[in-house]
Amino acid sequence: MVREGSSPGSPGPTSPVIWALPPAATAVAVAVAVALVPASARTGVAWVGAVAFVAVALACGEAARRGKAVAALRATVAAQQAALARQEAETVHLAQTLLPDVVSRLRGGEFPEDVLAALERDDFHQPGLTPEFRAAHQAVLRSVLDAVVAEEDLRESAQRAFVNIARRVQAIVHQQAQELREMEDRHGRSPEVFGDLLRLDHGTALIGRLADSIAVLGGARPGRQWSKAVPLYSVLRGAMSRIIDYQRVELHSVSQVAVVGPAVEPLIHALAELLDNATRYSPPQTKVHLTAVDVNSGIAVEIEDGGVSMSEEARKRAERMLRQAQQGIDLTDLGETPRLGLAVVGRLSQAYDFQVSLRSSAYGGVRAVLVIPQALITTTPAATAVAHGIGTASGP
Repeated sequence: MVREGSSPGSPGPTSPVIWALPPAATAVAVAVAVALVPASARTGVAWVGAVAFVAVALACGEAARRGKAVAALRATVAAQQAALARQEAETVHLAQTLLPDVVSRLRGGEFPEDVLAALERDDFHQPGLTPEFRAAHQAVLRSVLDAVVAEEDLRESAQRAFVNIARRVQAIVHQQAQELREMEDRHGRSPEVFGDLLRLDHGTALIGRLADSIAVLGGARPGRQWSKAVPLYSVLRGAMSRIIDYQRVELHSVSQVAVVGPAVEPLIHALAELLDNATRYSPPQTKVHLTAVDVNSGIAVEIEDGGVSMSEEARKRAERMLRQAQQGIDLTDLGETPRLGLAVVGRLSQAYDFQVSLRSSAYGGVRAVLVIPQALITTTPAATAVAHGIGTASGP
């Protein structure tokens, strides 16, 4: 067994009794020599033996003293190694357990003072650490807390700024849309003017969708709100009205249900983002098929395009973006050329419990399925509101 602080095979400290044996043996040898030599030589042998005895005794005494010093040094080194081991274990615990937990709690909304108080109450330090080491770890922890708090404040400030900008754009868009509706009522008998007004109305809806996307990524909800339930057919038409290539979308069978008012605008926005992806990443001559059917968990809205089918890696990357958005994607994670669609869909899915999946389509492209939960579906006959802006008079 190897003692802590000593190298393998090194001897332990020598007992003082052992160092007394050489002088005693020397004394016995001198006595035997004096007894055996002739009387005339005994005096000389006695003096030589005395000198040898003193020399051996002094050497053994020095060796014993140095042995004690080495033993004390080994004990000191062993204690220092034990202290270093405790400090190393404490540092590893700080890096791998404490700091990630502190960052998670701060991002979860806890105040820094409460986090520090909880750590001090639990006494996260190991026993046997020096006060200086404890103070150094407290300083590191405080620095990390300050950095995380500053980062969170900056992120929240940026998100509030984005939301405020989006709200201003939304207000302008809503005002312009209202004026366009009034113009459409006044000039509805003039086909050319009415067609131009519809195109302007459509462009306004696209701008409003972009403003709503910025607001959603900033943590807010889409700008418009509905007080009454809206038929699902009208909701799907509303999503079509907010993309550029709405003429390419073919609306097939739709369940005869309605969507509750608070979920109408988020659902329109999420479907518009999925429809925009379907038309944007498929050949312009192909159609995008839109269907809504009853399933056990609610209503499944299916969007299928005839583009290039996603590879398994691309599908996993898209679903990973959806999951990240559901967990609270940061605006800084979007990159310099952001693709907002899936990030917005993920945020809205997290807030309204939509279930979104991406699979290969029977038409050769991508099949996106968004499941609306039963809690957001109603069959009440009072669902008379209209949500779509293009072809408002059209029926299923």
